[in-house]
Order: sequence, then C-alpha cells, then structure tokens
Amino acid sequence: MEALLVDEIPIGPGWQYEPKWDGFRCLVFRNGRSVELQSKSGQSLTRYFPEVVDAVRSVPARAFVLDAEIVIPADGQLSFDDLLQRIHPAASRVKTLSAERPALLVVFDMLADTSGRALVDLPLRERRRLLEAFATKELAGIKGFRLSPATTNAKAARAWLAMTGGTFDGVVAKRLDLEYRSGDRTGMQKVKRLRTVDCVVGGFRYASTSRVVGSLLLGLYDAKGLLHHVGFTSGFPTAERKSMLRKLEPLIKPPGFTGRAPGGPSRWSTGRSAEWQPLAPKLVVEVRYDHFTGGRFRHGTRFLRWRPDKKPSQCTLDQVKSSRRSASYPSVLEGSGL
Repeated sequence: MEALLVDEIPIGPGWQYEPKWDGFRCLVFRNGRSVELQSKSGQSLTRYFPEVVDAVRSVPARAFVLDAEIVIPADGQLSFDDLLQRIHPAASRVKTLSAERPALLVVFDMLADTSGRALVDLPLRERRRLLEAFATKELAGIKGFRLSPATTNAKAARAWLAMTGGTFDGVVAKRLDLEYRSGDRTGMQKVKRLRTVDCVVGGFRYASTSRVVGSLLLGLYDAKGLLHHVGFTSGFPTAERKSMLRKLEPLIKPPGFTGRAPGGPSRWSTGRSAEWQPLAPKLVVEVRYDHFTGGRFRHGTRFLRWRPDKKPSQCTLDQVKSSRRSASYPSVLEGSGL
C-alpha cells in the first residue's frame, strides 16, 4: 500500500494517523520456520537483517504477514545511515553490524492472521484491532518488535509532524474505512515537513548529453572552516541550464570543496556525468530539502533561488542540525503496548 504525498494533514473522523518512520519499509512473511523480509520494491531484505529474522522466528505464532518498518536505534534516535551500511555483500560484515547495532521492526499493519487468513479485504479499523490483539498476545516481551503508535486525533498528528527530525520524517494518514490497497495511493497520504537551507555552490556537473548544467553541487562549512559536499540540486528549466554556464564557468577553480568532496563514478554514471567542475566559493543558493542525515541531504534538493545577499561563510552546518524538539524513538513508542 502506497502513500500520496500531500501538503497538509487530512482532517476528519475517517482518518488514522501514524508517524512516518525513518527506515526501510518491509513486509514480514512467517510460515513455520520460513521467514522472508520483503522491501517495498519486492526485493529480499532477509540476508541483511539476521537479528530481525531471529526475532520473527521467536514469535509463538507460526504464521502471519505484517506490514512494518525496519529501523536501527542509535544514540536515542533512528539511524538511516546504519541501515544503508547493512546492504553489504559480505555476510561477515552484516553479522558484525547486526551485533553492534541491532535493528527493530516497527509494526503498523497486519495482512494475514495466525491461521493464515488474509486480512487485506478488511477495513483498516478492523485490521488495527486485530493487530493490537496480535501484538498483546504474540509480541509482548520480544525485544525486536515495536507497535507503531496510531491515533485519530489530528492535534497529536500535528505534534508528531512538528517533531520531525532524527526518528521519523513526517506523518502518515490512512483511511479507516478502506481495505489494504496494494500498489495504490488512494487510501493513504503522507505529509513531510520540508525545510530550506542556504548552501555554497562548490561545483557543478555538466549534463550527460549536452554542454549545459546538469546539477549544482552543494556545500556547507564546518566549525573549522572546511567546505563539505552535502548534496546536489537539479531540475532546472532547459533554457536556464544553458544560461547558467555564463555564471559558473568563469568561477571554475580547484579545489571547490576543502572537506568532503563528491565521490567518483558509480555504475549508473556516464563518463561525462561522473566528472565535476570545482568552483571558487562565491555563489550561494537557497534549496528546499526533506531530510539531512550523515552529513548530507538524503535526496536531491529543490532549487529555490540564488542568494546574492548571503555571504558564503554564512552557509554553515549549524543550519541543518537536528532540532532539540526532534523525537527520540523511545518516547514516541512509549505506550505502544510492547
């Protein structure tokens, strides 16, 4: 079941609200000793999270299907970077990481019960009741599980959204009267709190097919005055991508970034798109982003405007530090029944 991105939390008696967890979406299949963890794209996650597989096998019930999120607690919050490190080809590395920072399953829906009966045609209101009963009976005392909080109170949902930060990155609203609509976005909406930040343009890449700007490489200064590469922004109109070269090419000058620099080619890069041109730190842009973690923007940012009124030295990492109001995972899951 997919979620439609919207700007505002939908209001009304027919909605249930949950935190949008900062992890890997996962369908959990249990059939006897067999356990399968499946990503939203249909890929298997089973080999990367052996401790989660063990937790699922420790549940007394021998059969069920759950919709959940795999998360990794770290320092009182949830670490997406630790999740990314798990997708590693070496089983020994995965085993080491799973012992150092074990993952949890945050469960928010039930798609088949302990008798193997499919629940997908039931409305969410009934599925949630069955999930809570399952959690009370089968998951109590199992360290690897948490039951995601849910509420019909829009005020509580707004409070979760205001605390977006190191634990979750928004709020999910689901229609209580609808069945589980796999691959469909009509019954679920998500709201993210988007923020803006001023960044130095430390470099740029040409487009892969022509000599126009493909993307701007963004930088922020640390306390020592080093300019670190933190992400990129792209998606400019065609005409602007060409005219931007007149602004950028005269500023080409190494090193561009004096701290972390853009990485090398990936398997998806063409020869030209893998190359980047360093710029003197003269230009500042304002961009919109949804999440900053591990010293970089999680996704590509949206270009908003040039900021000639801003000094590059004002573009510091302090702008994107997690808010003190960001929720920690224990407090948000308090009262979940597990």
